[in-house]
Amino acid sequence: MDSYSSLLERTRAPHPSLQRFAVISIFEKLRSAPAQLDSDSGPGSDAITQCLRSASPAVVDQSVRELCRLVKDSKFDLARGLLEFQSALEGCDSRFVDVFVKGIGFLTRYGFHKNNRSLRSCSFETHPFVKVLSCGREVQSELVRQVVLFLAQNKRTGMVEACEFLKSFLNFTIIRMPISPSVSTFVKDLIPSLTSLCCSLTLEAMPIIKLLGECLKYLPGKNADELRNIFYFVEHTIDAYVVVLRHLVGMGMLVQEAQLCGVELVETIFSLPQLHYKHSGGVESMVEVLKRLVWVQKELGLSYIPKMSTVILPLFLHLIQSELEHEQLSILKVLLFLLKWKSENEFVAKFNLKADVLLVFPVINLVSSPSSHVKQAAINLLSILDKLLINLSTEPKKKLAMQGTCLSISRPGDIIFRILQHLWCQDLPLPSNPFLLEHASNDTTYVNDLPNAPNTWTYLMVEYSMRIVKRRKSLLPLSRSQEIFIAEMPSLLGAIASILVMHDEMGSSAADFLSAIGLVDSKLGVPLLLAILFYNHIFSDINFHNMLLKLLAILPSLASHPMMTPLIVQTILPMLQKDAKPVLYATAIRLLCKVWEINDRIFGILQGVLHPKQFTDLMSERNIGISMAASIRDVCRKNPDRGVDLILSVSACIESSDPIIQALGFQSLAHLCEADVIDFYTAWDVIEKHVIASSGNPHVAHSACLLLKWGAVDAQAYPEAARNVLRLLWDIGTSRHSDHESLWAKTRASAFEALASYEIPDIQKSILDFKKTNLDILTSETDPKVLRAMEVYEVKLITHEHITRRRFMKEKRVTTNKIEKLLDVFPQAIFASGNVAGARKLPGAVLFCFTLNPKEMTKGPQSVQGLQDVHAKYENVLVEIASSLQLSRNIIIALLSLQSWKPFMESWMRSCVTFLDAKAPSTVNKTSKAANGILKIIRRVAEESVPRSAENVALATGALCEILPSAAHVVKATASKFLLDWLFQYEHEHRQWSAAISLGFISSHLHLTDHKQKFQNIKAIIEVACSTRSTLVKGACSVGLGFLCHDLLAQVEVSDDPNLEKETFKMQEVDMLGQIIKVLFQMICQFNPCSSDLLESLVVHFPLVAGNTDSCIVHESLDVDYDDLGEDIWGVAGLFLGLGSSIGAVYRAGAYDLVHKIKAFIMSWVPYSNPSVQNSLSSETLEIAFSVGSCLAIPHVVAFCTRVELMCDNEINYLVTGFKELLSELLSLKKSDTFYQSLLVASCVGAGNLLSCVLNEGVHCLKVELIKNLLDLFRRSYSNPQPPLVHFGGMLGVVNALGAGAGALFHNHSSATSHTIGDQNEALYIKGPLLSSPVLEPQLTSLMQEMFLVAQNSDDHILQQYAAWAVSFLRHHLGFGESQNIDNSLPSGVSGQKSVLQNFPEDSVVMQLSTWLMHLNHHGTGAVLHVQTVSTVLRCLSQAPRLPALEWGAIIRRCMKYESQVADLLLPDPALKRGLLREECLQLSLAHANKLKSLLGFLDELSDLSRFRTLELNLQSWILSRLADLMKIFSGSRLEKLFDDVANFLTSLLSDNVYDIEQKSLLRISCWKGLYFCMDETSLDTQDYISNMENCMKVLFSSLPPLHRAAIQGLDQSCSLEWSSGVRCLAKARHDWLSDILKVSEGNLVGGGCDFSEVVKKIQAMAMLVRLGSISLSELGKLKAYILNTMSDGVWDVMVEVVVALQYVEGSVKRQWLLDAVEISCITSYPSTALRFVGLLSGSCSKYMPLLVVDQNIVLNDLPVTLSSLLLDSSWGVVAESVVSYLWASTERIYDWAMRVAHGDKSPSSQEPIDESENSVAVFLLHVMHHTCVSLKDYLPPEKQLRLANMAIPPESPGQE
Repeated sequence: MDSYSSLLERTRAPHPSLQRFAVISIFEKLRSAPAQLDSDSGPGSDAITQCLRSASPAVVDQSVRELCRLVKDSKFDLARGLLEFQSALEGCDSRFVDVFVKGIGFLTRYGFHKNNRSLRSCSFETHPFVKVLSCGREVQSELVRQVVLFLAQNKRTGMVEACEFLKSFLNFTIIRMPISPSVSTFVKDLIPSLTSLCCSLTLEAMPIIKLLGECLKYLPGKNADELRNIFYFVEHTIDAYVVVLRHLVGMGMLVQEAQLCGVELVETIFSLPQLHYKHSGGVESMVEVLKRLVWVQKELGLSYIPKMSTVILPLFLHLIQSELEHEQLSILKVLLFLLKWKSENEFVAKFNLKADVLLVFPVINLVSSPSSHVKQAAINLLSILDKLLINLSTEPKKKLAMQGTCLSISRPGDIIFRILQHLWCQDLPLPSNPFLLEHASNDTTYVNDLPNAPNTWTYLMVEYSMRIVKRRKSLLPLSRSQEIFIAEMPSLLGAIASILVMHDEMGSSAADFLSAIGLVDSKLGVPLLLAILFYNHIFSDINFHNMLLKLLAILPSLASHPMMTPLIVQTILPMLQKDAKPVLYATAIRLLCKVWEINDRIFGILQGVLHPKQFTDLMSERNIGISMAASIRDVCRKNPDRGVDLILSVSACIESSDPIIQALGFQSLAHLCEADVIDFYTAWDVIEKHVIASSGNPHVAHSACLLLKWGAVDAQAYPEAARNVLRLLWDIGTSRHSDHESLWAKTRASAFEALASYEIPDIQKSILDFKKTNLDILTSETDPKVLRAMEVYEVKLITHEHITRRRFMKEKRVTTNKIEKLLDVFPQAIFASGNVAGARKLPGAVLFCFTLNPKEMTKGPQSVQGLQDVHAKYENVLVEIASSLQLSRNIIIALLSLQSWKPFMESWMRSCVTFLDAKAPSTVNKTSKAANGILKIIRRVAEESVPRSAENVALATGALCEILPSAAHVVKATASKFLLDWLFQYEHEHRQWSAAISLGFISSHLHLTDHKQKFQNIKAIIEVACSTRSTLVKGACSVGLGFLCHDLLAQVEVSDDPNLEKETFKMQEVDMLGQIIKVLFQMICQFNPCSSDLLESLVVHFPLVAGNTDSCIVHESLDVDYDDLGEDIWGVAGLFLGLGSSIGAVYRAGAYDLVHKIKAFIMSWVPYSNPSVQNSLSSETLEIAFSVGSCLAIPHVVAFCTRVELMCDNEINYLVTGFKELLSELLSLKKSDTFYQSLLVASCVGAGNLLSCVLNEGVHCLKVELIKNLLDLFRRSYSNPQPPLVHFGGMLGVVNALGAGAGALFHNHSSATSHTIGDQNEALYIKGPLLSSPVLEPQLTSLMQEMFLVAQNSDDHILQQYAAWAVSFLRHHLGFGESQNIDNSLPSGVSGQKSVLQNFPEDSVVMQLSTWLMHLNHHGTGAVLHVQTVSTVLRCLSQAPRLPALEWGAIIRRCMKYESQVADLLLPDPALKRGLLREECLQLSLAHANKLKSLLGFLDELSDLSRFRTLELNLQSWILSRLADLMKIFSGSRLEKLFDDVANFLTSLLSDNVYDIEQKSLLRISCWKGLYFCMDETSLDTQDYISNMENCMKVLFSSLPPLHRAAIQGLDQSCSLEWSSGVRCLAKARHDWLSDILKVSEGNLVGGGCDFSEVVKKIQAMAMLVRLGSISLSELGKLKAYILNTMSDGVWDVMVEVVVALQYVEGSVKRQWLLDAVEISCITSYPSTALRFVGLLSGSCSKYMPLLVVDQNIVLNDLPVTLSSLLLDSSWGVVAESVVSYLWASTERIYDWAMRVAHGDKSPSSQEPIDESENSVAVFLLHVMHHTCVSLKDYLPPEKQLRLANMAIPPESPGQE
C-alpha cells in the first residue's frame, strides 16, 4: 500500500487534470509492478478500489477508463473487472452511476467479443446487466443505452449470439415486471430502444425481432396494466418489423427470411393464452397487428407464402368465440385480405386440404348479423370459400395431401384441423387409432354388441350428442364434461361437420351430426339453417342430389326451438308456390310434415296444404300426390286425433287410382283404427270394395293387410264381416304370383301377420278345410319372409290347440299287426303243457319265457316255502338248459347264449325279490341278498358241470351281472374274480374262452368308481390273449376286449378318492385303450401281416402305448394250417368283432383318422361291399375267416359311424347291396364245407343286424326292392336243404332285420314301432323299422308264420329249437313276455299289449307337422322340400308345449342330414345361412329334451367332447352359447363332464390349426356368453358346478387376444366383442376367485419378460371390471406406480383402459390420479409412460376430448393444450398448483437428462436415473414439457418462470418422434 500512497495522495489534487494524471500513474505502475505489487496483489487491489470509490468525478471517470484499458490489455481479469465495477456501482454516488454502467457495458461487450467463456455461459443470476439492473432506478437509462450499444457493436461478430446472450436478461426484466414497478419502467424504455435499433440495423434486425417474439411468451397478463404492457410490447415490435421489412424489400435482401420471421411473430402473438387478450379489446388489437403485418407485405408486392396459412386457425377460433361486432368485422377483413392475397399468388398444381375450409361455418353464422358491414364482409368471404368447397368436392381423394404430417407440439387450432384431416383423407374407420370419443359413453357396457355398428367419428359424435340431449330432456343432471361440451364445443364441431358433408363416404352421417348439434345447442339453429341453404346452392351446382335431400331433412330438427319454427316455415313456404317444380313442391310438403312432428303449432298450415281440394287439384303430379299421401300417413301415425281432422284426405287417398297413393291411404286408416279413433268395421263397410278391387296389386295388398289386422279387435261383434276379412287375408297369404316375387312375399307375410292377430276359432270357421290347407300351405312355402310370418301364426295355433286340448286317458294299444299277434301267442303255442318240460327240447326259447308265477310262491300245493325253494326251481332249469344249449366252440352262438341268459336272470332276480317282499318286507338290500344267492349257485354249478354246461354257466354269470344295479358292485367284483380264475386256466380251453367273453361283458357294467377291478380285468384279458395259442381263446378275448371298450372314456367320473384326479383316470383309460387296440392289431397281423399299417396309425394316436416295450408280446405268426382252421374260424371272427366294437372308444379318444382306417379295414373284408377294394390274402380259407368276422362286426361299425356322421349314404348302399350279392353267391354255390357255411351264417346275421341298425335309426332310406331281395335270401337260407346252423342263420337274419339284435355285442335300443300315416304301398324307399312298413308287411308276415310253424312243430328237433330261439329273440325285443308266465293263467290277449298315451289328435297341428317331418324324404320323385321350410317347421315345433310320442331321435338325425342331401338339388340361395337347419334341430332337441329321452340322448351325444370336436363351427358355437340351457336338462355328474369337456376343447383351440383366428374367437365368444348365462341363472343352484365353470373361464381368459394385436391383424371387431363378452362374464364370478386369477405380482410387472403380455391382459381386465363396478378402483390403484414405471410400448393399452375406467369415477378420484401420475413422472425410469398417461387422462377430461385421437405420440403432442385447458376448469383448479409444481420438477429432471443425452454425458446424475431406452425421445419430451410449462407458467413462482424461460432447449432432430 505504501507503494501507491503517494500516487493516491495526488488524486486529491485540486485540478481535475492532475487527478487524472495521478490515476494514470497508478495504473501504469500496476502494469509494470512486480507480482507483489501488481493488480492481483493486496496493495494493487486496494489502490484500484480507492480510485473507483473516490469522491472526485475525474478520478472515478479516469479509473473506469484505465481499468477497462487494463482488462483490454489482459493485465486484469475480466470477471474481476466486472466485479470491481459492480461493487463500486452498488455503493457509489448517483453522479457516478452512468460511469460505472458504461464501464460494465464496455467490459461486457469486450468480453463477449473475445468469446469469454465465463461471460457467455453465465446464468441469469450472474448476468452483468441483471446485476446492474438490480442497483436501482438510477442505472436504467444508461443500461438501456448499454444494451443497445452491446447489440450495435456486435452486429459483425454475430447478432444471433448477441441476442442469445441478452435473452436471459430480457426474460429477467419481463418476468420481474409485475413485482418491480421500476423494472416495468425499464422494460418500457428498453423496448422502444431495441425496436429503434432494429430500424437502424436493417440487415441484422431479424434476430432482435425474433428475440422480442420469444420474450413475448413470458409476458405476464393477469390484469389490465399487464395487458397494456403486452399490447405496448407487440405494437413496438410490429412497428419495427414493418420498417425493417420495407428497408429489406427496398434493398432486395433477406425478404423471405423476413416474411417467415413475421409469420413466427404472429404465431407467437396468437399463441398467448386467450386470457391475456380476450378483454379490453385484446382480440381486435391483435387482429389489427396482424392486419398491419400482412398488409405491408401485400403493399410491398410480396408473394403469399404457405407458412402464412398458420394464422388461419387462430383467427378461426377467435371468429367462432367472438360475440362483438367490431371484433368480428376486424377478423373478417383480415381473413378476406389473406384469402384474396392467397388466391392471387398460389399455384393450384397440388391441391391440399386447407384450414381455410374450416371458416365456412363461422362465416355463414355471421351472414345473419344485424350489422350490414359484418354481413357484407361475411358474404364476400363466403364467395371465396364457395370456390374452395367446390374444388374440394371435385378433387380425387388420392390426390389430397395431408399437411402437417411431421409431429409437432399441438395448438388448439392444430387439434381441430388434425381431426378434419384424419377424417377427410381416410374413408374407412381406423381401428389402430380409435377416437378417444369412443370411450366417452356413460353406459357401463364395455362395447357395443352390435357387430355392424359403425366406428366412424361422425357416428360416435351423433351418439354422444344425442345421449346428452336425452339426458337433458329427462331432467337428469349433466356431468361437468357434458356441461363444458354444451357450452364450448358445438360451434367447433359444427365447423368440422359442415366440411364433412362434402365427403363421399361420411357426408350422410355428417349431416346427421349437424342435426344433432342443433339439438344440443339451440343457438346454432340460425347458422345451421343458413348452412343448409348455402350447401343446397353448392350441391345444386355439383349435382350432389342425395346430399341435397339429406341436408333438407335437417330443417325439421331445427324447429325444436320455438323461435326457429317461423324461420323454417318461411324457408319452406316459397317452395309451395303453384308454379314451383313438382319435385320441389313434393319435398316441401314432406319437410312441412316433419316440422309439424316437432312443433304442432304449424298444423293449420299443414292441414291447408293437405286439404282434399288441394289433393284433387294436384293429383295429376304423381310425386306431389305421393308426398301428400305420405304426409297424411305420418300425421295419422304421429297424432291420430289430428289424423281424424284429415279423414277426408284419407278417403281421397283410398279412392285414388294410383296404387302407391292408395296403399298410403290404407296405411293412414290403419293407424287411425289402431288408435281406435275410427271404428274398423264402420270403415270396412265403406272401403271393402276398394280393398277387394285393389288386392291384386302387391303394394295395395300389403297396406290393406296392415289395415285388416285391426279387424281382430271387434271380430266377435261383427262375425260376418270378420269372416270376409279373414277370407281375404287368407286369399292374399296363400296366393302365388310369378311377377314381383319379392313384393308379393312381403305382402303375403303381412297377411299372415294380420291373421295372427285374430282368434284361432274365428279363422277355423272362416277357412274351408282349414287344417289340411294350413299344412299344405306351410310345407309348400319357401320364402323366408313368409315362413317367418307363418311361424308366428302357427305357434299361436299350436298354443290354442294345447290350451283347448281334450284330456285323454291312457288306453291300451290293441295289437293289429299280424306278426305281433303271432308273437303274442307264441309261448302258449310252443309250451302248450304249461310246464318246463321243453327246457331241454327248446332251451333257447325257455330262457326267454321261463318265470315263476307269483301265485306259486305264495299259495297252492306247490307253493314256495323259503328262498331256497325259489333258487332250487331256477337252478334245475339252469342245469338243464346249460346242458342242452350247445355252444359248439362258436362265438356267435356264445353271444346268443349270453343275450338269452339275461331275461332268465331277470326272471330269477324278480322272483327272489318278490318272495322277499312278500315274506320279509323290512329286509334291507333285498337285491344284493338275492344276487349273492344266485351267484353262489352259479359258481357251484359251474365248478360241477361238464365243459359243455360250464361254458353256458360262465356266460350266465355275465348276464347276471348285467341286470344288477350299481349298488350291487360287490357281487360284480366277486363274479369278476371267479371268472379271472377261470381265465388263467390254460389247460381248460372251455373255461378260458367263455370266461373271457363274460369277464369283458361284466367289466363294461362295473361301478363307476371300480377302476382298479376294471383295469385288472383288462390286463388279464390282454395277457391271456397274448399268451394263449388257442385261436378260439384269442377270439373270445378280443370279444371281451370289445365289450370293455364300450365303457372306456364314456362314463362321467365320480371318484370317492380325493387323491385320484379325473385326469388320472382318463389317462389310464386312454393308455388301456391303446394297449387293447395294439393287441387286436397284433393278433390280426399274425394272420395277415399286410394289415400292419394299422399299427403305424396306432403310433400317431397312442405314442406311449406304441412305444411301450413292457406290454405283452404277441407272436409274429402262428404255426397254423389255414386249411385246417375248422371250428377256429369263429376265433378269427372274434378278432374282428373286438376290433369293430372298439371303434367307439377310439373315437372318444379323439383318434378320428384311426376310426376311418378301422372302418375301411373291416369294410374291405366284406365281399362285394366295395368293388374298388382288392383283398390280398395268403389263402382262400383265411379270406373267408376274415369275411366272417367282418360280416358280424360291420353292423356295429355302421351304427356308430352313422350316429357320428362318419358314414355316407353311398357306403351304406354299397354294404347292403354287397350283402345281397354275397348271400346270393353263397346260396348258389351250395358248398357244404364249414367255411362257406360259417360265412353264410355270419352274412345272414350281419345283414339282418345291418338292416335293423340302418332302418331303426330312421335316417337312411333303403330301396324296398333291395330289402325284399334280402328277406327272400334269408328265407332261402332256412328253407333250402342246409345244415341246421345255416337255417338258424337265415332265421336270425329275419328277426334281426326286424330289430331283434341277436348276435350283436351292443344292441341298438331304437324303438321298433313307429307312427305311420298315409299309404306307402307305392313307395320305392323305406325309412324306419320294417314292422312299420305296410309295403313289406305281407312278406314279413309270411316269413314269421313259417318260422312260427317250425318252432311249434317240426320233424327236425334242432331246426325247431333254432326257430323257437330266433322267434324268442324278436318277441323279447318287442317287449312281449315281460313279467310273462309260461302257463295260461293270465287272460289271453293281454300279455302282448303295451300301454301308450294317445294324446294328440291326428289332425292337430303338432301331430301333422311331426308326421310330416317323420316322412321327410329326399329320394322321392316329387319336388324337393326347401331347407327354409323344414327349418320353419322345426322352429314351430320347438315352441310347442309338448310333442307326440314318436321316434324323435330318428327324426332329428334325419333332419340333421337333410340339408347336405338336398344341397345339390336346390338352387343356391345367398340368403340361406348354411347349417341353419342343423341349428334348428339342436334348438328343437333342447326345447323338449326334458320330456323326450331320445332328444336328451341326442344332445348328450353331441355334447360329448369326442363328438363335439367333429361338429361344424356353427353347431359348436350354438352348444357353447347354450350351456345354461344344458344345465337345466343334464344331471349333476353329466354337467361336471360337460364343463370339463368344454375346458379341454378350449385348451385344444390354442394349438389347433383347423380354425383360423376369427373362428376361434367366435367359439370363445360363444362360450363366454354361455357361461355368462350359467352364472346369471338365478333359478338354479350353480354352486355345485361353480368350480368347473371357473375352470372354463380361466382357460378362456388365458386365450383372450391382446387388444393391441387386433388392430394389426384387422380383427378389432371380434377382439373387442370377445373382450366384452369375457369381461361381462367375469363380472359375475366370485370375488375371491376373480382376485386370484387377476393377481399381478410386482416382479411380473416390473421385470417384464415372456409373461408380461399376460400381466397386461390382467390389468386390462381389471380396468374393465372397475368400469363395470365388479372390482374396486383401489385394487387398480395399487398397481399405479408399477404401471407408470414400465416401458410405454408394453403398457400403452393398459393405460388406455385405465383412463377409460376413470371416466366413471368421481372427479376427486380423477384429480388424485392425475396428481399421482405427474408426481410419479418425477421419479420413474420411464417418464414418457407417465406423461402419456397424463396426456390420456387430461385429454379424456378436457373439452377437446371429442377431437382427440388415441395415439402414443399425438397424446404427448397435445399435452400442452389438454392439460392447460383442463386446469383452467374450476373443478380442477384445486389441484392446479400441485400439478404444475410436480410438472416443473419433472421438467427440470427431463431437462438435465436431455442435455446429458445431447452432450453424450454418461456420468451419474444426482436425480433418479432414466432408462436408456428413453434416450431416443429425450429432446422430444423436453419440448413437450417446456411447452406445457410455458402454457401453465402463471402457476409457477417468478424464479421458476425465469429458469423455464432461460432453458436452452436443443432443436428437435428430424428423426425424433
